[in-house]
Amino acid sequence: MRWDNLALDGGPSAPALFGTDVVTRTFDTPEFRGITFHEVRARSIVNRVPGASRMPFEWTVNPYRGCSHACVYCFARKTHTYLDLDAGLDFDSQIIVKVNAPELLRRELATPKWHGEHIAMGTNVDCYQRAEGRYRLMPGILTALRDQANPFSILTKGSLILRDIELLEQAARVTEVATAVSVGFLDRSLWRTVEPGTPSPAMRLEVCRRLNERHIPCGVLMAPVLPYLSDSPDQLRATVRAIAEAGATSVTPLVLHLRSGAREWYLAWLSVHHPRLLSRYKALYAEGAYAPKWYQRRITRQVHEFAAEYGIGPARPGMARRLGPPAPAVPDPDPGPTQLTLL
Repeated sequence: MRWDNLALDGGPSAPALFGTDVVTRTFDTPEFRGITFHEVRARSIVNRVPGASRMPFEWTVNPYRGCSHACVYCFARKTHTYLDLDAGLDFDSQIIVKVNAPELLRRELATPKWHGEHIAMGTNVDCYQRAEGRYRLMPGILTALRDQANPFSILTKGSLILRDIELLEQAARVTEVATAVSVGFLDRSLWRTVEPGTPSPAMRLEVCRRLNERHIPCGVLMAPVLPYLSDSPDQLRATVRAIAEAGATSVTPLVLHLRSGAREWYLAWLSVHHPRLLSRYKALYAEGAYAPKWYQRRITRQVHEFAAEYGIGPARPGMARRLGPPAPAVPDPDPGPTQLTLL
């Protein structure tokens, strides 16, 4: 734990998890209904990635823990169990807010021991999840990074990043800034059940388009590709085509992986929504958290072939690709409350 006044062994006068001066709030507004926010003061905010991690970066900043995007496959679910919260509903609805993150980051970046290494954000839980609309921690974080000309990257499923586009432009003038949105598939019915708290895939691709139009490089992490649900050649081709039309600088496929915590929650979801696939998933992931190498290679090869076909790459960053006659705009007959509240 790196938080003041958090205790796992609180006495009878204190909750088992939180100390007496941690503020817990609920808000009776549609976008926050059913969500509890625990406001804490972090002791540190720049975190080193464990050496055994597969991540291609060394330092992260995470202003939140837990995520109202509620993606059933989220690999970060197990981290909530470290707080004596569960990896299922608690992860979706008990959100830890590090309210002092901007001031703490500014202080840590200014210390002599910090040498301006790249900082990745949105790699554990989304820094532009719904809570950010209320707590507004990211403008202060981006300002601190800009003022120190510290390179950084952001991965998000949220459209709220567009609120901070001017800060991102300012930072990009003085340091290396990279962004990416996560879009694994286009299927709206699948999206509504597996990623219920996120903006639609189409909205995320619009975020990609608008960032690149403002010369803030934005690629797409095509993740996760869900075995037997979003992995057919036709589905992969359609997703890559849409990514290309959005002007993405790159596309990187990533097959679903099921770590402890996420595995149990995802398989429970699968048993309700796609029970016929349960045995196939157990066979595919019998060896551990990752799909077999042959399966990963197949998906990667197909996505790269489609990307080459549609011309995605660094040669034309920020340029939307019109791959056919524009389709007429058709209003969504059922935009759903999530999309309305997250735009």
